[in-house]
Amino acid sequence: MNAFLDHCRSHLAEIKAQGRYRRFTPLSREADRFPVYTISEDGQARDITVWSSNDYLGMGVDPVTIEGARSALVSLGAGAGGTRNIGGTSPLHDALEAELAALHGKEAALLFSSGFVSNQASLTAILRSLPDWHVFSDEKNHASMIAGIKGSPATCHIFRHNDLDHLAALLTAAPDGAPKLVAFESVYSMDADIAPIAAICDLADRFGAITYLDEVHAVGMYGPHGGGVSERDGVAGRITVIEGTLAKAFGCHGGYIAADAAIVDYIRSTAPGFIFTTALPPAVVGGALASLRHLRRDGARRAALFRQSALLKHKLDAAGLPRMPSESHIVPLMIRDAEMCREVSRLLLERHGHYATPINYPTVPRGTERLRLTPTPRHTESMMDNLVTALGDIFATVGRQAA
Repeated sequence: MNAFLDHCRSHLAEIKAQGRYRRFTPLSREADRFPVYTISEDGQARDITVWSSNDYLGMGVDPVTIEGARSALVSLGAGAGGTRNIGGTSPLHDALEAELAALHGKEAALLFSSGFVSNQASLTAILRSLPDWHVFSDEKNHASMIAGIKGSPATCHIFRHNDLDHLAALLTAAPDGAPKLVAFESVYSMDADIAPIAAICDLADRFGAITYLDEVHAVGMYGPHGGGVSERDGVAGRITVIEGTLAKAFGCHGGYIAADAAIVDYIRSTAPGFIFTTALPPAVVGGALASLRHLRRDGARRAALFRQSALLKHKLDAAGLPRMPSESHIVPLMIRDAEMCREVSRLLLERHGHYATPINYPTVPRGTERLRLTPTPRHTESMMDNLVTALGDIFATVGRQAA
């Protein structure tokens, strides 16, 4: 016991010395004022503009979502009462899965308790299904995908980020008769770039591989109905399994997969992460269902998101701030030093009333520390001007390493 405690203390001390110790910031969201939150310090409350929320479209505070959750809570109660195998499945769960399947043009969908669990459980189940699986994973895939792959006996090949030539070389070198899976994301949330989905599908077809696409940072926002980048690019039908989340653009909680009915049923029947986990609460499902149905026809909100993202990028560039190139709605600001990244974030909050999370190792490689800004349709131009001015003042004070 003493050895373990000593290890915990020394490891935490090392993390703190490296400037990457993570502290929670006590922020209180106010639904009718989002993205303005309140923070209480020394008994005093003040307003904070938040730039780090993954509630990309503000649906988590939208009356449509809130009413869907409230109605389900009143009629069905607070909890699901157990796993769906034990407690049964509610019409709301079935309806949400049907809606998600339709969103992606698939035969079926399956809900999980989180996006992390949906990736981990699904990939492990797939990669344990047959002997001698070979999985080809983008080097910047999310930790949940890595956990799912590592939880299987599959041989893993990591290809350089979005590098089609490297992926092709790895596929070429793999055994001809072995089952193969290519795992990748559409929008990479830390670098803000987008995968060449059609070209990856071409390679998968050429080598007889199935595809597994994580769309968590794209569903609700990309495509004419919010089906993600695969819908936008017209290639959703070429993807074997699409994974997504209800916790970002849809503003709720939970994860899911969508695929052919037999694949979904196989994962439902074999994945411990589904079988032994209590079902999502009715209020969460009701809110998500209402949000999803609304967003499938709300193209104006999606358009507003991209307008605001482009506007913030323009303002950061005009101010000479070290914005990373971004193909997506996410706007990263490169710092390249863990301690400086934390200090910039602290000064933004304490002096200027803006909250932007410092992104440090292990989320990103050492030397690529950054702030990750996520403007929403509710962020005003005035908020952006204030943020850019604050960042300029802070960089002038603390200095910065060139991006």
